[in-house]
Amino acid sequence: MPAPLHFYFDFISPYGYLASLKIEDLAKKHGRTVEWHAMLLGVSVMKVMGLKPLLDTPLKGDYARRDVLRHVRKNKIAFARDIDAPVGNPLPMARAFCLVKHHHPHLQELMARLIYRAYWAQGLDLSTPEAVARIALPDGLSPAWLESQLHGEFAATLLRREVDASLRAGIFGSPTVVVDSEPFWGFDRLADVDEWLKRGGW
Repeated sequence: MPAPLHFYFDFISPYGYLASLKIEDLAKKHGRTVEWHAMLLGVSVMKVMGLKPLLDTPLKGDYARRDVLRHVRKNKIAFARDIDAPVGNPLPMARAFCLVKHHHPHLQELMARLIYRAYWAQGLDLSTPEAVARIALPDGLSPAWLESQLHGEFAATLLRREVDASLRAGIFGSPTVVVDSEPFWGFDRLADVDEWLKRGGW
């Protein structure tokens, strides 16, 4: 069985959202599966690299705003969030994903997609455990259980482990796809991932 594609993402990343809509189909095209990994741009970009968030970066931020919305219009992607709206606290979203991945690994893709849809396609504020627990959840997942777990230390520990692992893997941006130990950073690199898998690398 070929190794999975490792897909690293942050829910607050618009490019991560765009890539999340394509990564599973790309993997299936080449007989691969996807392992989803939460990471935090606030840690990798701001704390480790000492840089500003993308949209706060002079010149580059203005370009990214236009670029994201071009992709949205071109591909008719649901996008209700104001790209300049306050990000809010990303921890409840990421912790919820990590909890579901830990307890129900077969639901990791669905949970990530549901959170992304609520945050970007519906424009919801998901900065609290209560808000995350109110979104559409996978069948059988209790909102009350999720909310209570998000207030606990175990969810925080799971996310810290994911973030630490992403840094050890050299991940700094969302999205990043790692194919057989070869990293590809950025939504615009999905075409390279496709070609790499087709050709077996170069």
